[in-house]
Amino acid sequence: MQAMASRTSVIVVIATTVLSAASAAEEALVADAKINELLEPIRQKYQLPAMAGAIVTSNGLSAIGAVGVRKAGTEVEVTVDDQWHLGSDTKALTATLIAVLVERGKLRWESTIEQVFPDLAESLPAKIRTVTLIELLSHRAGLPHDLTWLKYMIYGSVRKQRQAVVEDLASVKLLADPGAKYEYSNVGYVVAAAMAEKVADDSWENLISQIVFQPLKMKSTGFGGLGESGKVDQPWGHAGGVPFPFHGRWVDNLPVMGPAATVHCTLADWSEFIADQLRGARGQKALLKRSTYEVLHRPAFDQDYALGWIAVNRKWADGMALMHGGSNGLYVAVVWMAPKKDLAVLVCANEGDEEAAKACHAAAEELLKLRLQ
Repeated sequence: MQAMASRTSVIVVIATTVLSAASAAEEALVADAKINELLEPIRQKYQLPAMAGAIVTSNGLSAIGAVGVRKAGTEVEVTVDDQWHLGSDTKALTATLIAVLVERGKLRWESTIEQVFPDLAESLPAKIRTVTLIELLSHRAGLPHDLTWLKYMIYGSVRKQRQAVVEDLASVKLLADPGAKYEYSNVGYVVAAAMAEKVADDSWENLISQIVFQPLKMKSTGFGGLGESGKVDQPWGHAGGVPFPFHGRWVDNLPVMGPAATVHCTLADWSEFIADQLRGARGQKALLKRSTYEVLHRPAFDQDYALGWIAVNRKWADGMALMHGGSNGLYVAVVWMAPKKDLAVLVCANEGDEEAAKACHAAAEELLKLRLQ
């Protein structure tokens, strides 16, 4: 397996408001000795505080492990019940939420910004008006990677902040004409979520909780940083091997960026989502129709990016493999999924640098080998 670089968001700020996470999973999990034996030498090689990994099938979590400490300089060990920050792996969750709204007739993949926000159409440049939902989710809208997110805090609720982002498209300089070129963009996912918020008349946080997390029984999910301030109760974020000075729900990307990169949860709960993606891709009973999973997993343009997934051909996967990586600069999360093999692997670390990303991909490769052998 060739390791691909994570497409990550690396803005780390201390936000002033964010929704809290739910409690840990109901049933206690037991670490698999083989998984821990696989992870530990990789953790040591890349000098990471902690790593966790899981093997998933369409039936759910198959095996899980966790090694290392929650915070460097302490002896508080990570557990298989700990939460991890998913970073840009949030995008697949957001795309799935929007897919539900498409199936319900609230949106179409071809819905344009001006159709959803007709009151803003006259203030937006012609090129922006006709940007479609599928272009936004495929990173083909020509929008920049990020904006100055902090300035949106003055608008109050996260819904109003995302509405303000849409309004600001009137002055945003495009990197390319819409549809013409792949340009990875957190902005695109925020705008797509704002479209979902408009048609469903609710916040992205409420919608994804009700439409995705609850049906899939993802009970540990939350938004923002991990744990409580002053406590080593969850894996602590690190940068360059050094613990970040602060810990808690406020240490993350700003809430306005939620649809692109702020979800956290346990590996067991992330496995619930991944298992559903596998079931849907294999035509089994799932949250969405099989044809909808095909839209989510198949690039709509001449590129390797689908909707929240990077789609690449791999021999070990018997064809198409789906992957994504995420980071908020303090954590890394990586997923590889092979629907034809009914197999996925998840790896997380509480370090946000490039070495951590390499370590997670290396661990994912070993987990795949372990299962495929």
